[in-house]
Amino acid sequence: MKARSWAPRRQLCPPGSMLLAFASLLGCLLTSSEAKVYSRCELARVLQDFGMEGYRGSTMGDWICLAYFTSGFNTAAVDHEADGSTNNGIFQINSRKWCKNFNPEVPNLCKMYCSDLLNPDLKDTVICAMKIVQQPQGLASWRAWRCHCQGKDLSDWVDGCDL
Repeated sequence: MKARSWAPRRQLCPPGSMLLAFASLLGCLLTSSEAKVYSRCELARVLQDFGMEGYRGSTMGDWICLAYFTSGFNTAAVDHEADGSTNNGIFQINSRKWCKNFNPEVPNLCKMYCSDLLNPDLKDTVICAMKIVQQPQGLASWRAWRCHCQGKDLSDWVDGCDL
């Protein structure tokens, strides 16, 4: 019979890191289960209720076009950038400046976690988008808007939506 050693085992991970990894995984699963992909008109009505039409000179067509070309109307869209930042939610708001992910050094100008931008009720997303549009660049802060929406007739984006 072999004697068993009661010496503590070497752990592969520090004790708290497994809990953090599990909590992160759980958060991703919960967030993805709450995902919503809006229809064009459904999103227009929700954004209208939040007062986005005419905000800082924007039209509803601007917002719908932006949402389509950034996320395909998907509230749970997350895109990972080469610099480690993420673009989050229906408007793909970046963690480099606007929301807090894992990096405590970011400015977090919207004063919220990036995961808040993945919520299908869009309240936090709208609050943050309004802060971004208040910047001097306005909607041009989004490359997708500049490339696909700026200077174009966007009336088709809301056509037939009964706003």
